[in-house]
Amino acid sequence: MNAKELAKQIAGQHGMTEKQVRELLDAALEAIAQAAARGEEVNLPGFGKFKVKESPERSGRNPASGEVITIAASKKLTFAAAKALKDRL
Repeated sequence: MNAKELAKQIAGQHGMTEKQVRELLDAALEAIAQAAARGEEVNLPGFGKFKVKESPERSGRNPASGEVITIAASKKLTFAAAKALKDRL
């Protein structure tokens, strides 16, 4: 399912236009992205949590040459599904 299909389904269930639903979805996703950029956790009860995890700098190997390289520290956005969502699967 993509964003357009999701908006169409929600619009049909709640008597709204697809454009209205799409604007709400875009606003919700933007709010999640802004919170993640600030390093905040976003908890959606019954659905799950979006959380920023930090990976420290580490050493690795170039697979082509075998040379030791340094892999830079990075941040990753992770999602952990809530128990209620896991149970539905």
